[in-house]
Amino acid sequence: MLNLPSALRTEFETCLRNAAIPKPAYAAYTKWLRYYLDFCQKYHFPHAQTESLPHFLHKLQEKKQTQAQQQQASHAVSLYYELMRVRDARSDVPSLTKDDPPEKALDGSSHRPDSLPSETSASPKASSAGKAPDQLSPQTVSSSNDAKTSTGVSWIAVYTRLANDIQVRHYSPKTLKAYTQWVRHLQTFTRSKDPASLSSADVREFLTSLAVDRKVSASTQNQAFNALLFFYRHVLNKEFGKVEGVVRAKRKPYVPVVLSREEIKAILQQLPPPYDLVVKLLYGCGLRLSECLQLRVQCFNFDAGVLTIHDGKGGKDRTVPLPETILPELRAQLESLKDLHQRDLERNYAGVFLVNALEKKYTRAAKEFIWQWFFPAKQLTYLQKTEEYRRYHLHATHVQQAIKKAVGKARIYKRASAHTFRHSFASHLLQANYDIRTIQELLGHSDVRTTMIYTHTVKSVTIKEAKSPLDF
Repeated sequence: MLNLPSALRTEFETCLRNAAIPKPAYAAYTKWLRYYLDFCQKYHFPHAQTESLPHFLHKLQEKKQTQAQQQQASHAVSLYYELMRVRDARSDVPSLTKDDPPEKALDGSSHRPDSLPSETSASPKASSAGKAPDQLSPQTVSSSNDAKTSTGVSWIAVYTRLANDIQVRHYSPKTLKAYTQWVRHLQTFTRSKDPASLSSADVREFLTSLAVDRKVSASTQNQAFNALLFFYRHVLNKEFGKVEGVVRAKRKPYVPVVLSREEIKAILQQLPPPYDLVVKLLYGCGLRLSECLQLRVQCFNFDAGVLTIHDGKGGKDRTVPLPETILPELRAQLESLKDLHQRDLERNYAGVFLVNALEKKYTRAAKEFIWQWFFPAKQLTYLQKTEEYRRYHLHATHVQQAIKKAVGKARIYKRASAHTFRHSFASHLLQANYDIRTIQELLGHSDVRTTMIYTHTVKSVTIKEAKSPLDF
């Protein structure tokens, strides 16, 4: 397989970073580029021209690559085209050499370095891709004609504006990640079309492809719609327009999974510390998992028996009562944090991670005890940029994995997750005849209609016979 020169690899990784590609996906994007360059050399296609991309994608289809893999490969090559246009202006593109050792195919099987995954020389499909351009099959020719309509304009500035517009509105990092992914899917679908020339027709075709080809769920389709709506209005600064021909999927009424008190007790018995205490707060206070893990020492008011949740969903704060039955466990956890904090100070760590510019405002806050995580991570995190160690909170995946194992050991045959304990909190309060408005405030819902879903999870004990209060 072709070996990427170090300078080209470095610039390509910079391009990936500017395009907001998640760092774990760098290796996959780089491998797709190497497969593409190897394909161009083997079948004599110009590697820096967009006309070569449809032939490469057609080859991937023959090799039974999934739709998601084809989209990722297409996006990787599109980013490479952007990089080539910049490098052509400097005329310093290094040569590509074929001195790499053989690698494994994408499916894990061993193959020659100059062949694509699962390719055999005797395959009749493979022979068609090796023909001259005037001998290609009609399907391949049509793909080539489609590529000629592609402008291949750089979208790097678009991703920068998208990130800025989301951050200035203080949306969560998960929203930024989701919206960026959908815009990237749109870029791949339109083959890096000029963002200024995007129309409602492009969105209609993209959403139709999601529903027909990829068969996504209603929630996924609606998330894509909302992401592109934000992209058009705030990044491209133009109206979304009426997307005719595409019916927005309606979500079916969803009844959340609720655990009984006996089932929750059985799960807690299978959870080791500190995961058992995390779950007790999830169920006892109705917290979201992110809200629970982001609790700091100052959030607990043991004298008043109140827990304060800062920057919950939507950036809202709220208070909930602390369960009296777990107060001894919470105080024991607090004492263990004092010992951990002292050890961290002796190791001269830089403190915990703080949100936004809080550390600039309070320069010593990161090392103060009140700002320490209530559920700290097991190890310190090393930052290469600043060459310092910091403390992060317990990772959500560790809690989710622990809950999944505990549910299995307790033989609970329900689709239970961390959020199930929040559902159980609301359902059990409603079952105890608590006011729906009170439950709404405890959960932090903006609309009572969101809380009303829990009326379907418990049996109704309300007297429905019409009667005058004078006759009580």
